[in-house]
Amino acid sequence: MPRTALRVRRWAAIAVLGGLLAGCGTTGGESGTAAEPAAGPRTSTEVQPIKAATEITDAKDVTVSLKKPPQKIVCLVALCDDILVELGMTPTATNSAVLAHPEFLGKEKAAKVPVVPGGFLSPEVEAILSHRPDLVIGLEDTHGKLAPALKGATTFWPVQPGSWKDSVGYLRDLAALTGRTEEGEKAEKTFRARLARAEEARSDKTSLIIFGSDENFGVATPETDVAAGLFPKISHYPWKSRGIDGSYSLEEILARDVDVLFVETLSFGAPDGKLSDKLAKNPLWSRIPAVKNGKVIEVDSEVWAKGRGTRSLGVVLDEATAALR
Repeated sequence: MPRTALRVRRWAAIAVLGGLLAGCGTTGGESGTAAEPAAGPRTSTEVQPIKAATEITDAKDVTVSLKKPPQKIVCLVALCDDILVELGMTPTATNSAVLAHPEFLGKEKAAKVPVVPGGFLSPEVEAILSHRPDLVIGLEDTHGKLAPALKGATTFWPVQPGSWKDSVGYLRDLAALTGRTEEGEKAEKTFRARLARAEEARSDKTSLIIFGSDENFGVATPETDVAAGLFPKISHYPWKSRGIDGSYSLEEILARDVDVLFVETLSFGAPDGKLSDKLAKNPLWSRIPAVKNGKVIEVDSEVWAKGRGTRSLGVVLDEATAALR
């Protein structure tokens, strides 16, 4: 996969190294994590109360301390935008396009949110500070380098989600900091209920998520991708990370008899066509059961690959379960 494509996927799922993703593992006692079978207790729909706080320590042992609830928050990673929308807030500025999705703000409202120049990889510090933010949230392995330049002017919170439980944890933490505890509890409850319903209706079909900009595609694995981490809970998903040195070939995918194939097309500049159309040039593509049966679904990569919050993952669950019926 071209280096540019790898960088885009890094935005979407923690880090990209040599064609696959590298991310954090999950923690906790609920079943269905990347390395576990999907059988067992379903995800609990119980939600613990959230208490407002001026200081939190997140699941990655990062402490965020504020003098008062933040009102002006700049988002450098889509997870931040996702959480703010769940809490009934709007980012002061962002560099994500996820807000334009109809399940978020929609195109018209999203267009009114200022965009941080410099792109995802190199957001401009001066532009960030021009908004006088109370809090800046970015991806630790990408934006951590900005911390020294932001120190003293605002508070920087580096996040690094590796699972849906991490995403819920960040939701709860920001709900506590903003004082929007009821909204946070409601959003968590809604997501847990969605996931539990999807687990109850678990499909026996084999599914797969692939991503890329051309025929050199990558496979999203539960160990390295938050959205893919949901799939062993809702379908047969026999894809495991091969580390930095390996990926899957079309021959291997063909051998697994994939029933439903989800495709994330990553664009660079102007859109240049769907990944599924490019892969169709390979004669093996047409032999995959999902292709033969019209079960190739091009999905919104802003939501599926980059969102990673409870609202984005809820959309993933809805779209995936509908396709897997």
